[in-house]
Amino acid sequence: MKYIYLIFLLTFSFFANAQGGKSVSNSPEMMEVKVVKFYPNPATTVINFELLQRADRTLILQIYNFMGKKVFESIDIEQKTTIPLSEYFRGVYIYQLRDRSGKIVESGKFQVK
Repeated sequence: MKYIYLIFLLTFSFFANAQGGKSVSNSPEMMEVKVVKFYPNPATTVINFELLQRADRTLILQIYNFMGKKVFESIDIEQKTTIPLSEYFRGVYIYQLRDRSGKIVESGKFQVK
């Protein structure tokens, strides 16, 4: 049980550090603009990622499982990307949207039921 807790902490530490230590503020000038919406959440058969604005750059979508293993990657995603979840186990997944240089533009989590 102790090892599961340790793996849990390390996994979330990895994703927190991947954000570059950015702090989030409630002031309007510091609020981040959403680039993508995803639905449904929780998902069962598919999950849709839809860009909220026309992307003027190449964006990479990556999905990681709870253990931090990359389970999906799509380079130069379309305006709407649908991912079938038939081979995904139940649980929480992390998505990261990156630009060409590898910088994280947006990240979040979704649940597969």
